[in-house]
Amino acid sequence: MSRTVRKHNGNARPIRSKRDYDGASAVAKRLSAQAARDSAAELRLQALLREMDKFEEDEEDHAADLEGHDYAGPRRRWSDDGSD
Repeated sequence: MSRTVRKHNGNARPIRSKRDYDGASAVAKRLSAQAARDSAAELRLQALLREMDKFEEDEEDHAADLEGHDYAGPRRRWSDDGSD
C-alpha cells in the first residue's frame, strides 16, 4: 500500500477540539523546525497558527462564560429536558 503526499494550498481546516489543536500544534512545530521552507509550507504554517489562535480565543471565551457556574458535571442536551 503506497501513501501519496499531497501538497497543501496554504489553508488549514478549522480546529474544533483539543485533539485537533494538538495535531495542528505538532504539524506547526514540525514546519517551524524546517530550515528551508517553500512558500506553500510557509502559507500552511501561517494558516495553522491563525486557526490555533482562533481556537485559543474561543476556549478563553468559553472559560469566561463558565466562571460563575459551580456545577462542573456533564452538560445536559436540550433533548434531556424531560418536558415532553
